[in-house]
Amino acid sequence: MASKITLEEVARLAGVSTSTVSRHLNGTHFVADEKAAAIEQSIQRLNYRPNLVARGLARGRTLTVGVLTQEIVSSFFNEAMRGVEDGLIGHEYDAIFASTHWERDDEAKRLASMEGRRVDGLILIHPGIDDATLDRHAQTVPMVVVGRQVNSRFVHSLAFDHGLGAQLAMEHLLELGHRRIAYIGGPTGRADADQRFTTYRHALQSAGIAFDPRLVAPGNYVEAGGLSAMTLLLDRGLPFSAVFCANDDSAYGAMLALHRRQLRVPDDVSVVGFDDVAHSAYCVPPLTSVKQPLRELGREAANAVVALIDGRKPPRGPMARLELVVRESTRALPMQSAKATSAATRQKATSRRST
Repeated sequence: MASKITLEEVARLAGVSTSTVSRHLNGTHFVADEKAAAIEQSIQRLNYRPNLVARGLARGRTLTVGVLTQEIVSSFFNEAMRGVEDGLIGHEYDAIFASTHWERDDEAKRLASMEGRRVDGLILIHPGIDDATLDRHAQTVPMVVVGRQVNSRFVHSLAFDHGLGAQLAMEHLLELGHRRIAYIGGPTGRADADQRFTTYRHALQSAGIAFDPRLVAPGNYVEAGGLSAMTLLLDRGLPFSAVFCANDDSAYGAMLALHRRQLRVPDDVSVVGFDDVAHSAYCVPPLTSVKQPLRELGREAANAVVALIDGRKPPRGPMARLELVVRESTRALPMQSAKATSAATRQKATSRRST
């Protein structure tokens, strides 16, 4: 086995001191351009691979950023995680990813584990942990939270206006003439899910439509939950011509349930999601959804946590801007046929309940 190339060999070939090579690699002090070029040429010729662990320990760091997310397999969280990876390019930090599967106890354990690994910073994507706990941890390790506003001067938050997003979805359905609008929610007790549901109710009230709790079904932000929720709504036998799903994955499951009852989207039921993940443009029919700039926010989170690690204050910009992307899963419902369409939906759902 060939011996590992040492820092001394790089310095010898470059014609500089070992300390100059070290300063260049660490970026701690200025190195003249001609010397830096000679060092880079030496590194390439020798195929030198610096010992990142040793470099980090010399600076009191591990050169790692812990990233806690709810579901690694989720298309929603994948976009945000890709953004984090993009943002760390050009920095010397590597990301360590872990998922917590919507379990707060597991989330707390993962958070403690990351701190035990001495990560230099933490990025939490839609955490469910309470503000007080996040505040306590953020006093020992730089922390950025994505998708939620945390009441702590130690936590850098990059939040979405979930209420505005839900308002865009409801205004779209109302403008299309829908009055019987069902709702499939997210996990109970989560700030983002609570904001979307509150806005759903408020939008109905503002339009002069009475809130009907029988048109609401609990979901959990995954496809299976959307399938179960829509099945529950159809089994109740109540008329509705549209459904607002708290996220896209729930909408996918809801559309499958409608398909199994031989109900067409959007001819029988219009469907709106929330997130606009990549798959939503390619499902059948393509899904109308509220777009969150997840990848961009992931990059911003990476830059923010590096700034915090370096002792710099990240800029606090406005909340991420959301927009509605209209596709083929929604259609206008003529006012004169609204009642007939809703009645037909109820009749179809009831008659095919056993299929």
